[in-house]
Amino acid sequence: MDVVHCEDYITNSRGVELFTCKWLPISSPKALVFLCHGYGMECSNFMKGVGVELSNHGYAVFGIDYEGHGQSSGARCYIKKFDNIVNDCSEYFKSVCVREEYKRKSRFLYGESMGGAVALLIHKKDASFWDGAILVAPMCKISEKVKPHPIIISLLTRVEDVIPKWKIVPTKDVIDSAFKDPVKREEIRGNKLIYQEKPRLKTALELLRTSMNLEDSLNEVTMPFFVLHGEADTVTDPEVSRALYEQASSTDKTMKLYVGMWHGLTAGEPDDNIKIVFSDILAWLDKRSGDDSARFSKFSQPSTSPATESEQNECETRSNAKNSHGWKGRCLFHSAM
Repeated sequence: MDVVHCEDYITNSRGVELFTCKWLPISSPKALVFLCHGYGMECSNFMKGVGVELSNHGYAVFGIDYEGHGQSSGARCYIKKFDNIVNDCSEYFKSVCVREEYKRKSRFLYGESMGGAVALLIHKKDASFWDGAILVAPMCKISEKVKPHPIIISLLTRVEDVIPKWKIVPTKDVIDSAFKDPVKREEIRGNKLIYQEKPRLKTALELLRTSMNLEDSLNEVTMPFFVLHGEADTVTDPEVSRALYEQASSTDKTMKLYVGMWHGLTAGEPDDNIKIVFSDILAWLDKRSGDDSARFSKFSQPSTSPATESEQNECETRSNAKNSHGWKGRCLFHSAM
């Protein structure tokens, strides 16, 4: 199937320019999928495999680099407030959903690692809006194996507003621990858009607080979801996914653990393993996708022209004007072999 790939910048409510990208099938999509990337990651290169694979199978896929991540503006990988990430994603994703050609389409969140926490919090903001989520090794609970002692947390909290951006939090090499295939691992390490330094103090505490708050509210998850986890994952404990599956109030929930697989299920495993994971993701999505005529009956009939036609026109229009980065929005056509 042929795919159109578009890139652009938007400006959030705080005046920060954020990079966005999308992968679109030529025909009207089965459904919409919105990507939430992990800590330190980005969408255009690292999440490209997900975007291309899903769009090759008929899904319109949209991604955004969080503030301070990838090609977005902001201090590199500095998370002042986790809610800022959630709000930025929610606003951008909903701005896509209200487009005339997409109003009747099912919409799914897709989160990897920290992006799983982002997806769950987006859902909590408007539980009835989303039709489901794919959660790959989500960060939604701190494993007892790595949870800091309360005294340590208290000491760090006292100085977080004094030295919030200091890169002083000790951590192991996540890339070495997350991605099994050595060739893919080095390709990921060579991606200069990925943050590979020590976590900043404020960022680390925001991640900790977010995980602990989610852990206390897993029962509030009500949307359909498919949670996937590698059994050999040492970055996020597979028991975290099991806790989500057991405690969530969702009536439609699925969990799958992959024997011998690591954290990076869609980017760091051998090709055969990645094919298995995507096959499971697509099967779950296909079963739950389609136009939702009942929910959107109040809207007018959707345009008969393919969704990507307006998207292409939009990208072509925006490409005529440079933004403050000196970068032009662009639309690229890919033909899948």
